[in-house]
Amino acid sequence: MLKIGNLEVKIEGKKVLAGLNLEIKDGEVVAVMGPNGSGKSTLAYTLAGKYPNTGKILWNKNDISDLKPEERAHLGIFLANQSPVAIPGLSVNRFLWNLYKVRKVESPKSLGVMEFRKWIEKKVENLGIGGELLKRGLNDGFSGGERKKMEILQMLVLEPKLVILDEIDSGLDVDALKRVTQVVVDEVKNRKMAVLVITHYSRILKYLKPDRVAILKAGKIERTGGWELTEEIERDGYEK
Repeated sequence: MLKIGNLEVKIEGKKVLAGLNLEIKDGEVVAVMGPNGSGKSTLAYTLAGKYPNTGKILWNKNDISDLKPEERAHLGIFLANQSPVAIPGLSVNRFLWNLYKVRKVESPKSLGVMEFRKWIEKKVENLGIGGELLKRGLNDGFSGGERKKMEILQMLVLEPKLVILDEIDSGLDVDALKRVTQVVVDEVKNRKMAVLVITHYSRILKYLKPDRVAILKAGKIERTGGWELTEEIERDGYEK
């Protein structure tokens, strides 16, 4: 379980998160919505370990506030980036195999490289990714939607306990969004994975069906509620 208490983050002297409190239980999907500049992406990157902070970030009752990004990743925390970078020369196949080998050390499995490739091919098919992309450099020349699907493919390889989806819906058409969200929903159901989804719009939430929706404004959680809160935001905006 993730428990965030009185989280404050300053970037270049400006307070972006100002006493944020939030909890996410195992197997729970929580959506964070809010206007531009409210601190949504800062929250995502802070949880992943990018920004120093004050307050508490408890993961399974352990304080991880001072842990490095790679240490948090080893604990099962995964961030699907809003703008994944390209790494020319590093093939997707090689990258995913190396990710799997790292995870394999912590959770031994018997898949060899050829078995792993067959497993990946099935996942690729489910996501609607062209198999030829696996032979290319990671995200090199990929469309925005292909990059987002690659983030989800990495999630499947790593099997995290908490996944943070930072505007994963941007760049995805309707069909791609359905595929991606179904994969996430299946992981929540099968592995009790916790999900924090950050978004501007309710479109993705129609498929993910969050347990709770939280509205972030000026660095704080202003309101929480159920699905009806997204309908209110769509109707009235954030100002009201």
